[in-house]
Amino acid sequence: MTTTRVPRPRRSWEAPGRPLWVSVEGINGVGKTTAVRATAASLGSRCLRLDELTDQAADTLPGQVIAALAAGGDVCLRTGHPVVETLALLALKFREFERLTPELLDGVDVILEDRGVDSVAVCQGAILHDEHPATPAQVVAEQILTTARRWRSMPDATLLLTGDREVCVDRFAARIGRTLPASALAVIEQTDHLYRELAAAEPDRFTVIDVTGHGPEETGKAVEDAVRALVEQREVSRAS
Repeated sequence: MTTTRVPRPRRSWEAPGRPLWVSVEGINGVGKTTAVRATAASLGSRCLRLDELTDQAADTLPGQVIAALAAGGDVCLRTGHPVVETLALLALKFREFERLTPELLDGVDVILEDRGVDSVAVCQGAILHDEHPATPAQVVAEQILTTARRWRSMPDATLLLTGDREVCVDRFAARIGRTLPASALAVIEQTDHLYRELAAAEPDRFTVIDVTGHGPEETGKAVEDAVRALVEQREVSRAS
């Protein structure tokens, strides 16, 4: 029996002349969101900012899903059902991808994403590894990304912000007004390692930016410079 595979329809952002998709990654407290918002503001209407899932409005579907995952009070969104959590988070990222219409992208040169599918892979990879320690966390994270690639494209470029983990954790704890339990600290440490392993495995997609000792303005400037450089590289590539 011959099986004919129906090609996946090309999404509007994948068409020729589509915007450059850049995701910004890193552990909690490293300065991603502040940098993404500053960069998007600087680029103006030519940039479409995709907020982190946990920053979605409460009256939206993503906001309601995140609220359900956070209902137990776990900062890592653990409910005791890590596979279900992983599928729910991936579904939200797929939905975000599907909702990029030509009208929404009209005049947009850059899609700037605050945490992409890599975040789902490393965070859930760390959590699932904790549940099933016999399987290496990197293997789990790569399996999650393999699943994601079946349904959507990966970002054109990913900026990974790295810094002093203890400083980042202190910033995160101060922001949420809570002391992080040992279980959350273990997930953050594992996530930090997994991000670096993914970046090493995909050097063509990842750009690592060390923001150790940087304040919000310096981090924002570093991200903006990197995004502008990526846009220039694409323009040169198209012209050649």
